[in-house]
Formats: sequence, C-alpha cells, structure tokens
Amino acid sequence: MKRSIERVISPRPIHFVGDGFRVQNFIPSTHGLEMKRMDPFIFLDYNEPHFFEPTSTPRGVDVHPHRGFETVTVAFQGKVAHHDSAGNSGIVSPGGVQWMTAASGVLHKEYHEEGFARAGGIFHMAQLWVNLPAKNKMDPPSYQGLDAQDIPSVSLPYGGQLHVIAGEFHGVKGGATTHSPMHLYRIELPQGSSADIQLPMHFNTAFLVLSGSVHVSGLEDSSAPEGHFVLMDNDGTDFSIQAAQNAHLLLLSGEPLNEPIAASGPFVMNHRHELQEAMQDFYAGKFGQLD
Repeated sequence: MKRSIERVISPRPIHFVGDGFRVQNFIPSTHGLEMKRMDPFIFLDYNEPHFFEPTSTPRGVDVHPHRGFETVTVAFQGKVAHHDSAGNSGIVSPGGVQWMTAASGVLHKEYHEEGFARAGGIFHMAQLWVNLPAKNKMDPPSYQGLDAQDIPSVSLPYGGQLHVIAGEFHGVKGGATTHSPMHLYRIELPQGSSADIQLPMHFNTAFLVLSGSVHVSGLEDSSAPEGHFVLMDNDGTDFSIQAAQNAHLLLLSGEPLNEPIAASGPFVMNHRHELQEAMQDFYAGKFGQLD
C-alpha cells in the first residue's frame, strides 16, 4: 500500500544555539508538528551549510545538562568535538554520528573541532533528540561514536547509496543500537535515480532534503526542494523518492512510544514532577562535573 505525503514544511527561521550552531528547528515546529506527531523523534535542529570564518577560539555550546532522551548528531560537512560528564569525548567528522544517551543525566558541551575552527569552512550538521522509553529514562548515561566507516551502506538498484545509521534496510543492520524500533538513513541519489522505501505503516516517518530536489512517486505536487522537511502520512507502507537533481536526504522513521511526554528545556520525562526532580538533581550536582 502506497504511503502519501501529509505535508511539506518549508525552511524555518534561523537562530543560533551558542555561537557555533546556526540552526532551524523542524521538530517541534510552528506548523503544528508537535513532539507527539514524530514520536519517538521529539526534536530536530538543522544547521544548513554555512561558512564560518577562521578563529582561534572554537565556537560552540558550553556546558549544559540533559536527562531522559538521546542526542543524535549527524555530520555532513565540518567537524564537531564534544565532551560529557560520563567521561566520553570525541570528534564527529563528515559521514559520522554521535549518539549520546543522556538517560538519568549528563552534562555535555559541543563545539567546532579545533583544526576546523582554525581553518574555517562549511559547517553542515543535524541534531535529533530521540525519546527514551519510560523504563530507560533513568538508566546510566552511555555513548556511541560512529565514524563513516562504522555505518553500513547499501547500493540502490537505480543508483545511489543508502547509509544505515540505525535500524536496517534490506537486511543490512545499522551501526547504532537503539532502545526502541526505528530506522535512520542517510540517502545519496544521483539525478534521475530513486530509492524505494518500505516501512511499517504505524512508524512515524519523514525526511529532510539536505541538498537537491526530489519527488515522491505517484503523487501530484510532490516536489520537495533543498531545505524542506517532508512528513509522510501513516496511511501506507511503500513510497519511492526520485531525484530531480542530485539529492542528499536524512530519513527518520520510528515506532511511537505512545507514552506521556513532559518536556522543559534540556529535560524530557513523562510527568511534570519528574522535570522538577531533574532540575533539583542538576542543581545538587548529581549529573557529575564537567569543566
């Protein structure tokens, strides 16, 4: 059964997070795309390609807390470095992914990698927040650092490559381990090629057009140019994405947790009193220390 498009969301207003991330927010958005609609994906910030001038002081975001979810940073151009209070650190390079499970609580900071900052250049990233099931929200923090070579790729029959970050595609399992069923793909399509996608009907599914322009098969007015977010309806399982120009996409699809969501700033729990506890624990130093 064919899956149709629910809506195509145009690029959003741009703002800075810290001084190193020039982003637009698609989840949640002013178009009514609330956290529940893309559950378990509750947040998406997109840093479209932007040139940063060289600097001796790396730009970024200083120490901040998280609890109750996972941050997933996908690098397309540029390099980002990170540290957390659980002792994890690393550099995310193009094609790589940082998958940080904040769970019971962690302090985190992220910033342009030192060499990239000194040289300057194009910075192009996306960050997802993936909600955790209630039973995992107070687990110990953990971390998965994936370089490009850690992420399996599948050659598509009509041209192009599909990189399986999480979940699976045609039996190829992704590089990341997840706490609930989901698929996260990075798809590269030469002009004229296509990707045939089949996903469970009840999985909330969307894709972001990172570059180029695409059409979705069998639908009128289905064009989605660069910088647009395509939300698929939950009315079918199959759809085909055709590249009108060379295209690069980030596709996300996940089984909804169907649990209450209580969110405030860097904390995402199930109930309001848990947010109060998170704030109290943060101020009590229970998230650890990070300079």
